[in-house]
Amino acid sequence: MTTTARVVVLPQQSSELKIETLELPEPSAEQVVVKQFASGICHSQLHQIHAPRQSPVVLGHESTGVVSQVGSAVKHVAPGDMVMVTWVPRNIQSETKPPVAAQLEVSEGLAKSQNVFTWADHTIADQQYVVKVDPNVDKDVTAIIGCAVMTGAGAVINTAKVQKGESVAIFGVGGVGLSAVVGARMAGADPIIAVDLDDQKLAFAKQFGATHGINAGDEDPVAAIHALTTKPDQFDIQRHPIAGADYAFDCIGIRQTMEQIVPACRGGYFGAREGGTAVLVGVPTTPVELNAVDILINEKRFVGSIGGSCAPDHDFPKFLEWQSNGDLDLDAMVTARYSIDQINEAVKALEQGKISGRAILEFDH
Repeated sequence: MTTTARVVVLPQQSSELKIETLELPEPSAEQVVVKQFASGICHSQLHQIHAPRQSPVVLGHESTGVVSQVGSAVKHVAPGDMVMVTWVPRNIQSETKPPVAAQLEVSEGLAKSQNVFTWADHTIADQQYVVKVDPNVDKDVTAIIGCAVMTGAGAVINTAKVQKGESVAIFGVGGVGLSAVVGARMAGADPIIAVDLDDQKLAFAKQFGATHGINAGDEDPVAAIHALTTKPDQFDIQRHPIAGADYAFDCIGIRQTMEQIVPACRGGYFGAREGGTAVLVGVPTTPVELNAVDILINEKRFVGSIGGSCAPDHDFPKFLEWQSNGDLDLDAMVTARYSIDQINEAVKALEQGKISGRAILEFDH
């Protein structure tokens, strides 16, 4: 049977979001219908809102909910199961065919999504984007695991594979950056250097494990990172003392920070000691110029991390265990809550930098 849903819709020609009451279709063989409790509000949705588009769009890509219907080919979840919806395939090795992105008939026609849509009190998604979780998990704050935590913490533990005692610098400590801080702490990194323009966010990051905070509006963050990580007994190819982070993560994606993370990394030495790694985590919106000479002679690396290189079936239980053990304080990380009717207010607050951690939508049922 069909499911009545209230869905946030981004019109083709306007950035003003509207809420439509729609009928979700019966699930096809590979689809799951989920009644949602909460959804994260991700900064990447701002890019979608302000980008040109050829059709209306349905938004959101991380949530926690309960299964209400499943298609005939769905075997890993059943009605009544607690689940998390995410935009990354849960177990890509088991795919027999690529998962299908959700589309939905709205008042303007066919609205498209980036794999899933979770700004809705009910959603329908390909089974690969639906992850079964323990029925006793928190119904609200766990929603941000499906993007913020996965992207930030995953970049540290999966993409970079940070080891105990290695130094880490994290540019931008919103929800994704705070999750990277937690990932670095869980990996045993030291020091863990947070970089931001907001002193309150820097202080907040220390609650999650940052050992140092650098306000990039007050001082050169690259020079400050080097000062904190100098090793006077080791030298680079130019016979300068080694300085710089083993790993620098850009959780913002603007040109300035993308161009800072490579020089923030330490240099290598003739293959005997490789240089540091710069990891791009935030969604880039501009071109970037990198110092190729620095990358070459210091054997540095500039790599991307999409979705924290995560396999949700494998990684989500680990993040939930961190929360259960008190290592990942999602209650503190979620700093703002909105109803679906407040979605435009929520987006405005995000644009104005008023969300110190992560904001969520909560749905009443």
